[in-house]
Amino acid sequence: MRFLVINLGAILLTALTCMPSALASLGGVESTVEADRAHIGATHRLLADPRFTLHELQLPSGATVREYVSPTTGTVFGVAWQGPTMPDLRQLLGNHFDQYVSAVAARRSRGPVVIELPGLVVQSSGRMRAFAGRAYVPEAVPPGVRVEDIR
Repeated sequence: MRFLVINLGAILLTALTCMPSALASLGGVESTVEADRAHIGATHRLLADPRFTLHELQLPSGATVREYVSPTTGTVFGVAWQGPTMPDLRQLLGNHFDQYVSAVAARRSRGPVVIELPGLVVQSSGRMRAFAGRAYVPEAVPPGVRVEDIR
């Protein structure tokens, strides 16, 4: 059984890294959201808050991805996902992806992923057809925004 779990994890990681690019990445600029939305055929809702701009993308798979953009810098400071499939974490995490993969590989536990590194926090959990998570750059979170708002 343990062999099966390890192989399923390897398959999932391979599938996630091989999926086509779909979303603006953490730390990226806001202008990439529309091009990404068109690329995957997602529907897009723009929600304004005085503290941030929220781009909500509904993927054809039924998953929802939310990208939080700082009003002062115009960069994506946080992303969150929820749905029946995992989004492309390579695309979502952008330049932070390799750091994330290294941290996951160094973990000794199973279950929900909680990675807290300088410059990157990732929390992810799920099972088949029910995945959820968030990632953010602590230093980039605008004043007045709580990390609990990234959901």
